[in-house]
Amino acid sequence: MSAPSARHWEQNKEATVYVGNLHERVTPRILHELMLNAGRVRNVNMPVDRVNSQHQGFGFVEFHTEAEADYAPKIMNNVGLYGSRIRVNKASADKQKNVEIGAELFVGNLDTMIDEKTLYDTFGQFGPLTVAPKIARDEHGLSKGYGFISFGDFDSSDAAIASMHGQYMMSKQISVQYAYKKDGKGERHGDEAERMLAKQAKAHGVAPAVQPLPAHLFQAATPMVPPGGPPMGQMPDPRMGMAGTPNGPGGYGRPPPMAPGAPPVLAPPPAGLPARPPSGAPANFYPPPPGFPGAPPPGAPPGFGPPGFGPR
Repeated sequence: MSAPSARHWEQNKEATVYVGNLHERVTPRILHELMLNAGRVRNVNMPVDRVNSQHQGFGFVEFHTEAEADYAPKIMNNVGLYGSRIRVNKASADKQKNVEIGAELFVGNLDTMIDEKTLYDTFGQFGPLTVAPKIARDEHGLSKGYGFISFGDFDSSDAAIASMHGQYMMSKQISVQYAYKKDGKGERHGDEAERMLAKQAKAHGVAPAVQPLPAHLFQAATPMVPPGGPPMGQMPDPRMGMAGTPNGPGGYGRPPPMAPGAPPVLAPPPAGLPARPPSGAPANFYPPPPGFPGAPPPGAPPGFGPPGFGPR
């Protein structure tokens, strides 16, 4: 009844279905009898763990005809078996154009300033994303502090966890791990069943389901450049004048070319403004004679001081 897993894809893939979320008590015989409700079963394959010899929660059922395999998911998907809702879908590489890989990550303890584009720019470096990053938000659009990343393969998601878990983004140390599955049983993505299914799908040319990513995720930030000036937050080069200085004549504000080793030369003032003060000592300035003290001369009357010093 059960055949080696290596021979599964050598059989009739057109007539084979995948059955997942199987309870540990399910045996190949039980699965065979259950699938008889959909059609004539030719073979049942349930891969087992090499260590404990227990099945890994999924299997493959081959029917005699493709029509029976097409009919099985319609009536057997979500059927309860030992308290578990089984998942049934076609395993044909030709009929199934894409699959859900399950390489979905949960990113927690996010700073409220982090948005979807920040997550895309950060985690998109590890591999292709199947959907745009999602951040949980309240009714006011404010971040709840966690989000989700979906990769197209487990190599990318494993690398993202190894590199980003415990790292700081802005002011917080984030946590990165596989997200919980949506069936509500507390199981996380990334288990052996999902990895084996993804490996088999890749070997037979089945691509993961990919949704178009929003265009704004690919737009680079445009620096704010004021007219005639450098980007905001960037100090201007003192050797380069600002073109188009407000309220000034053409060319004002741009120093003339400097020869190597020559002292800087100031540009002439614009018309209508007072001339710059002369540099150096004034022409009518005479220094005090040698030996003349800089303090007020002795002998001033008590209570009087030189102009500008006030009474002593």
